[in-house]
Amino acid sequence: MTRKYFGTDGIRGAVGSGAITPDFMLKLGWASGRVFARQSSGGRCTVIIGKDTRVSGYMFESALEAGLVAAGVDVKLLGPMPTPAVALMTQTQAADAGIVISASHNPFYDNGIKFFSAGGSKLPDETELAIEAELDKALETVDSKAIGKVVRLDDAAGRYIEFCKSTVPEGFNLRGMKIAVDCAHGATYHIAPSVFSELGAEVLTLGAEPDGFNINEGVGSTDMAALAERVVADQADLGIAFDGDGDRVLFVDANGYFVDGDELIYVIACHRLATGISDAGVVGTLMSNLGMEVALRDQGLQFARAQVGDRYVKALMEQEGWHLGGESSGHIICSDITTTGDGVVAALQVLYAIKTSGQPLAVLRAGMTKYPQTMINVRIVQKVDLSEHEAIGVAVAEVEETLGSRGRVLLRPSGTEPVIRVMVEGEDVAEVERLCSQLAAKVEAVLG
Repeated sequence: MTRKYFGTDGIRGAVGSGAITPDFMLKLGWASGRVFARQSSGGRCTVIIGKDTRVSGYMFESALEAGLVAAGVDVKLLGPMPTPAVALMTQTQAADAGIVISASHNPFYDNGIKFFSAGGSKLPDETELAIEAELDKALETVDSKAIGKVVRLDDAAGRYIEFCKSTVPEGFNLRGMKIAVDCAHGATYHIAPSVFSELGAEVLTLGAEPDGFNINEGVGSTDMAALAERVVADQADLGIAFDGDGDRVLFVDANGYFVDGDELIYVIACHRLATGISDAGVVGTLMSNLGMEVALRDQGLQFARAQVGDRYVKALMEQEGWHLGGESSGHIICSDITTTGDGVVAALQVLYAIKTSGQPLAVLRAGMTKYPQTMINVRIVQKVDLSEHEAIGVAVAEVEETLGSRGRVLLRPSGTEPVIRVMVEGEDVAEVERLCSQLAAKVEAVLG
């Protein structure tokens, strides 16, 4: 069945339009509540709700809460909390599901909903489809005696901070390190600085004054210039940037150079290999840099690519039996530690590698050389099946033959806008740019 509302990572859009309205959220709360209640193992069904710092979060929290209790579901409110914290609390509170109100790295005028199962993972397809089926029905409130109750968990932040600290070995500390931490004015603003400072680091804080409107604005993992400047100006050892909901993380080394998710995954993988706790391989995505694949294989580690999206990365990790995977955007999953991408947990894994090796981030990342990558978006009028256009297939084959084993080609329809993403990757910058332009022109000529 085709989903009407759910995308690859929940439901997201501009506030006040489409599904991102109070009336829809009321119905979504009710519909999901009915499904979760049916799936509940017994007793009262309970759902956890957390949110990031967007001003619209208050409105949608209230609407979801009303819909859930109308379906006879009890609700526990966390307030502003990172997405992975909601996944964790769903597990530790023995809840039937968790809901996050967030649009991640998007501006404040967008918002969205993400769901977690009782096990702290993204919902399976059949549950999402069941919720969509309930959305087509008329809302009916349960009998007054069965209406759900709502409580607020005031100690949720403290519990999550302690969990994060527990993910590194006992006795590990960050004493002697100066770290700049950019919280994107988002959900980690009251979490991340405490985690690192309580482990002994000197913390320089940026983007930790949310006002409901400034999330991801000039700060965070989508705009790291201010963090780089702060690291260099204050001679910090490194900088750490989170996105609005805290499930992604990127770094800046002591020289002010950006370190993306691919490089961070490489650092973690190599550290695990050196300490004897490494898996056989790592999962990336179709967009992961070829340089990471080559560098990991040089270390004797396997590498597999999943579709873009953390749910696909997690699924392939489970299929292969590996515990490390992620995306270049900084969404990193350490499944032997937690169930979903967690920016703070991933950051601690990188810091653990730095401290135990005695080497700075710039040295640890040096074992991986990123291949030049060029991407051109070709706008299309309507959704197309690229496999039906032989001329495009021939053009791709020609570019692949030119690159040989020194590069790769990817054509991928965007899941959020009417474009075909044409990506070429290889060793030589000029060649990559030329071949990408050549291929994009062919795609435009055929589809435009």
